Amino acid sequence: MKKSLAILLAGAMVVASLTACGSEKKETTAETTAETTAETSAETTGESKAAADGETYKIGVLQLTEHAALDAANEGFVAALDDSGISYEIDQQNAQNDQSACQTIAEKLVNDGDDLILAIATPAAQAVAGVTTEIPIVGTAITDFADSGLVEDNAAPGGNVTGSSDLTPIEAQIELLQQVLPDAKKIGILYCSAESNSEIQLQMTKDACDAANLEYEEFSVASSNEIQSVVESAVGKVDCIYTFTDNTIAAGMNTVSMVANENKLPVICGEEGMVEAGGLCTYSISYYELGYLAGEMAVKILTEGADPATMPIEYYPAEKCTFVGNDDTAEVLGIDISGLK
Repeated sequence: MKKSLAILLAGAMVVASLTACGSEKKETTAETTAETTAETSAETTGESKAAADGETYKIGVLQLTEHAALDAANEGFVAALDDSGISYEIDQQNAQNDQSACQTIAEKLVNDGDDLILAIATPAAQAVAGVTTEIPIVGTAITDFADSGLVEDNAAPGGNVTGSSDLTPIEAQIELLQQVLPDAKKIGILYCSAESNSEIQLQMTKDACDAANLEYEEFSVASSNEIQSVVESAVGKVDCIYTFTDNTIAAGMNTVSMVANENKLPVICGEEGMVEAGGLCTYSISYYELGYLAGEMAVKILTEGADPATMPIEYYPAEKCTFVGNDDTAEVLGIDISGLK
């Protein structure tokens, strides 16, 4: 009896011990699961926050076309990103001056879910702004954001678009024209009628010519295919040509300078890239620095949460504009520009 009782008691203790162990294991498992879930959640939240804070940003770029000024703006933008130290992936797209391509690329960049889009030139910015009001858009190489319908006001954009303007010192360039060509009485204004950017600058040029008592005649092209014939039609009608920062003319500047220089017709340009392509001279902003300025704005939006709606359009300082001349063209034309450097 005693022996049987001892066996029963021992068995009960073993069962109790096993039950306690099982209960303890269950509690430990529950605690471990909760801790693991909390840690996993914290890690996931941390990763999401890191992504949101811009550990690696997706940036899309839509450039209207290839020419020296827009290429320089693009380079300046990328340099600003690099100098900021942020990590980013960039998707470079070029529409080759095709408006339908602009639209297609804009839709692609938006569908890709980019964190920010850089639009280089007015048509590019208009295309992107037309397909998103959520993704921040930084524009550059755009003369007037408000007049182009991209923002409500250049001082207070009010939407998802901001950026840096390439408004050139047109009055100073007309003054330079008179200094280099004191005998010029009538100038030909060369531009592309299809660009809203050029419509704004055309009026500014007319006003500057009126103030300088210069006669002028408009020579417009609808596409790059018309450049040669239009420049040829200006020969013998005007004393020189003035062309501002028009993307179509800038992209076809080699054709402009070929015809003009053969006919000893000086061309005063809107920016330095056009001078390098054969124009005589200009008083120019730096498109590289303009792009760099846009890049700095982009970094503020991405890393500091800056709102494009409250970021005024930035302008290149007039005091930083510099004289740029083409010595080879000056020699062909027999014009001395050495004293202006």
